[in-house]
Amino acid sequence: MRLPVIIAAILLASASHLAAQGKGIRLWNLTTETISSFQFSVPGRNDWGPNQTLNDKDHEVDHDERLRITDVAPGRYDAKVGYRDARICMVRDIEVKAGAVFVIADKDLTECGK
Repeated sequence: MRLPVIIAAILLASASHLAAQGKGIRLWNLTTETISSFQFSVPGRNDWGPNQTLNDKDHEVDHDERLRITDVAPGRYDAKVGYRDARICMVRDIEVKAGAVFVIADKDLTECGK
C-alpha cells in the first residue's frame, strides 16, 4: 500500500519540475516568409552565435511557427535573420526574457540584403 503513495509522490514531483521549466525562450515568426537561419549577437558586436533554426526538426521556422531558443541568457540582443532566397536581415535590440516568447515581424527587419 505504501508503494502506490511513493510512486504518486515521485510522479507529482516530476510533473511539478517540468511545469516549472515551462517551454523556455521561444521565437514566434510573424514575418511573411520561412526563416532558414537565426543567430544572436551582443548588440553592436556582430559576433554571431549558433544558428538557432537547427533546434527545429526541419531546420526552418515557418510563418506563425515558434522556435525553441537554446543557450541564450535573458537580455538584449541583435539578431541576424536568414531566408531561403539568401536574403539576410537584421533585427536590432531584441529583448529576450526567461520563459517568454518574443516576436519577429516584417516591420522589425532592417538592413536587408543578399
